[in-house]
Amino acid sequence: MNARLFRSARLTCTTALCHTRGAMDPLAQIVVVVCVVAVAAALVSALLTVKKTAARAESVLHLLEREIRPMASQIGALAEELRGLSRQATRELERIGVVIRRAEEISAKLVKVAGVLGGISRVGQIAGIAAGVKRGLDVFVSRLRKRDL
Repeated sequence: MNARLFRSARLTCTTALCHTRGAMDPLAQIVVVVCVVAVAAALVSALLTVKKTAARAESVLHLLEREIRPMASQIGALAEELRGLSRQATRELERIGVVIRRAEEISAKLVKVAGVLGGISRVGQIAGIAAGVKRGLDVFVSRLRKRDL
């Protein structure tokens, strides 16, 4: 039914199908064929080189994967060990902070005792000793803080 709507197209041509006046010389045909063969050979050579390069890249990637997996597990273990050391260092610093605060409290009490003893006889000698002890504790505390920072 639809076939009646369309006319059949004519597939034959009455004019010459060549775009030039004369046919190509056999020598020119040989040159064209040789060029086509040379281009095909160059493409085959390039494709073989690409294939070899891809195979080499794949082998290199496999080598890298074999090397990276153990390194990744070692890095994970080292990171975990570093976390543990960091926690331990934090706990030690907290303990040192408690010791430093206690030393400061003791030195403050020694200053008060030295002040009371300053009013008693031989106060000058005892006050000098107490001041020296306080100064020594202050130096000890400051050096301990500097070392921990």
